[in-house]
Formats: sequence, structure tokens, C-alpha cells
Amino acid sequence: MLVYQDLLTGDELLSDSFPYKEMENGMLWEVEGKWVVQGAISVDIGANPSAEGGCDDEVDDQAVKVVDIVDTFRLQEQPAFDKKQFVTFMKRYIKLLTPKLDGEKQILFKKHIEGATKFLLSKLRDLQFFVGESMHDDGSVVLAYYKEGATDPTFLYFAYALKEVKC
Repeated sequence: MLVYQDLLTGDELLSDSFPYKEMENGMLWEVEGKWVVQGAISVDIGANPSAEGGCDDEVDDQAVKVVDIVDTFRLQEQPAFDKKQFVTFMKRYIKLLTPKLDGEKQILFKKHIEGATKFLLSKLRDLQFFVGESMHDDGSVVLAYYKEGATDPTFLYFAYALKEVKC
């Protein structure tokens, strides 16, 4: 299994069990999330609750709906950015990430990050913002939005900020 860690914080943000599609010249990875139900599981073993002394009101239903990616990687939702805040974030993020990349990746990153930023700015009103478990200020942001008519969120990752780790 492969896990993708944030190059800046070491937080686990994704794994190979969630297939991705490259976008914006490989700058972004698009990953489909799913709403799932977690919690109490009702198992019918064929027993008669009234004969066993059980009662339906004693059932503790702890089921809750979560988004698989958010839950699996313990992503923490952050307040949304306005345009000015997002541009400020991206400038800082680019400064922090660029020195961590090797020569070839650094050149490609500098060449294509502006296009990816413009793409994200065009969707800014629809985006949700998440950070890794450590909630570190200098970490990568994972973005989510709902495609038109979709009931499950789509996540966007900065591909160059992910480090592949074999588990």
C-alpha cells in the first residue's frame, strides 16, 4: 500500500486505495470521495428480543455519516478563504514548497502552478478547505467541492506536495 504524505508537515493525506486523476498539467490530483455511514451496526441473529428480555428502546444508535477521505486521514476542515486570503496563502505556499522539490519538479512546478491557482480561484466560492491532522499552518490544503448534480464531494490535492511512502 502507498500512502501520500504532505511534503511540508508529514501528515498522511491520501493513499493508493483512492484512485486519482491528474489535472492542470499534473499540478492537481482529483479524487472522488464518498459519504459513508459509520458507527453502530445492527446484526440480526434471529433471536426474539422480547423473549430475551431485550427492548428496542435500549438500542444505542451511534451511526453517523462521514466522508471517507476526511475520516480516513483525519482531515480538519478550515474556514473558507476569500480571494485575497487565497492568493496570499498560495504565494506563501509556493515559497515554502519550491525549495523542497528537486530540480526537474521545481521547474515544472514554477511553470504550471499559476494555471492551477487560476483554476482554483475560478471555483473558490464552491470550495471547502481541509488540512492534515497536525493542523500545521505551513501545511498543504486539501480542497473539496461538489460537481454539478453530485451528492459526493470531489477532492483536489496539490500533487507536487505529496510524498509517496510504502507501508
